[in-house]
Amino acid sequence: MANTNGAPAPENKAPAINVLAQYAKDMSFENPNAPRSMAPRQTSPQIEINVNVNARKVGDTDFEVELAIEGQAKDADFQIFRVDLTYGGVFRVINIPEDQIHPVVMIECPRLLFPFARQIVADSVRNGGFPPLMIDPVDFAALYRARAEEAQRSGQQPS
Repeated sequence: MANTNGAPAPENKAPAINVLAQYAKDMSFENPNAPRSMAPRQTSPQIEINVNVNARKVGDTDFEVELAIEGQAKDADFQIFRVDLTYGGVFRVINIPEDQIHPVVMIECPRLLFPFARQIVADSVRNGGFPPLMIDPVDFAALYRARAEEAQRSGQQPS
């Protein structure tokens, strides 16, 4: 215990991001052409992966962040599988300047969620009978900048 000689204890002003909760909000795996989709292939399937981030304020310092991952594998003539995951988290953002909160919420919070969401996607695809879909790391700062530039071109606020 620090001796403050009767003075009030100094407040901790260090910036912090606290994870209050993490959860799978929505999950879907489809293997619409089974068992045909499970047959050996002459060529590698075409894999498409899309990642999106959304956030909303849920308290004075709390934000819900959703990381949406959509992935699919297609062959020339049919869809092999499709996986969709919305993985959420509630974060408390403390002692961060007001003008930096939006970038922190849209970059750092999804960065903390990503490894967990990636594992859920990999396990779901593996449990569907395919090799795990290992998603490459995502540059959330570049994603944020691209969204900000797109919003600026269209005259909207970045979300």
